Amino acid sequence: MKKIVLSAITTLALGATAASASGVQFYTDANGQVFTQDAAGRTAIKTPTSVFSHADKLKFDGQAFIGYKNTHYSDATKESDQDFEIRRGYFQLKAYLLDDPKSYYRVTFDLKNDSSFDTNSLAVRAKYAYLNLNEVLPATSLEIGLAHRPWHDYEEHNSWLYRSISEVLIENHNSAHLSSSADYGVMAKTRTKFLDADIGVFNGEGYHGKQNSNGMSLEWRFTGHLLGTHGHPEKNTYLDASFFGQLNQKHSAVTKSTTTSYDVNDTNGQTHTVSSTTTSNIGNDDLHFYGFHAVYNQPEFLVSAQYVTSEDTSDIAGRVSKGSGDGYSVNTEVRLGNDNQYKAFAKYDNWTPKEVAGATEYTRKTEIIGAAWKQNKNVEWVANATINDNDNNNYGSATGGSTANGTAYMVTAEINF
Repeated sequence: MKKIVLSAITTLALGATAASASGVQFYTDANGQVFTQDAAGRTAIKTPTSVFSHADKLKFDGQAFIGYKNTHYSDATKESDQDFEIRRGYFQLKAYLLDDPKSYYRVTFDLKNDSSFDTNSLAVRAKYAYLNLNEVLPATSLEIGLAHRPWHDYEEHNSWLYRSISEVLIENHNSAHLSSSADYGVMAKTRTKFLDADIGVFNGEGYHGKQNSNGMSLEWRFTGHLLGTHGHPEKNTYLDASFFGQLNQKHSAVTKSTTTSYDVNDTNGQTHTVSSTTTSNIGNDDLHFYGFHAVYNQPEFLVSAQYVTSEDTSDIAGRVSKGSGDGYSVNTEVRLGNDNQYKAFAKYDNWTPKEVAGATEYTRKTEIIGAAWKQNKNVEWVANATINDNDNNNYGSATGGSTANGTAYMVTAEINF
């Protein structure tokens, strides 16, 4: 019981330091719950619990995407899916450890479905865990650890603002699906009035990918702020042009399975044919991609477009990486009302994977249309329809996925605190 009480008090103290300093009395009941008001069955807590850290300052914040999705498939024989979802559940801590107030250690935990328990259980995993060193060079900081990759974070804060319903083009499973947003490595971040530059070296497979320790990945983003203004879509007018990409050597191992059949005799003298399969590594694919992106924003609206091309540069005979291909994405948003609290938006992704000789190329298309209401600075509600319209109806046979054609109707609450 004491452990429950102390834990609860600590949590309250982290979020209500000012209240504690002013002499607020805490009370607990028989279940160990903590309250700030007296009532029947509650006992005053007389021994205060202190919060201690070796850091000069700690900062906590969080983000969650809570949603409902109803998917209707183009295949009439396939029943629709209905799901309540926790698409993101971030809890983040920054510990300011050095004299520079912009240098810190950050760890971000996220929630993820964990099938080792059952399909609906949520497990906590680390999304980011890195040390940020400010001004290691003029206007340049350094991220070391499980860090951001150069592109994703920029697009999600300056161009495509609805990560709560869909990833960006290079991460979306029904689009390019080339790269995840975090990886183990080091990245230098330069920020000036007219130019941003992010350059990093990473393992290459992403924070939730199977590591192939034979090679590394060089990744970058160069963004020109053509009007000399930055970000803050609902406040600023800006025009940005970006070049980004990735040279990922030995991105993943290429395996070949060989099956051998032979006869054996059992104890009764009967002959049976059995087979055994061996898997061997025949090389590694080297995935290189390049992207060009432009966005114009003013407080009333935003319009953005990008083009990405990707190729496998390995020399494995007959092998084409599933990430090879080219495509584009466009999106727009219109904002109305006081503080731009009402929004309408649309997005279109088009991606054509490269296929091995003799296979038929096809295109994967994702269309999104929706509206949003920003209730306050902490909560935004989003309603949208997402249409998968692939040439071959289901790209699973080509890339190992399972996204069939159809329309998903979604309602989402994005929570920030």
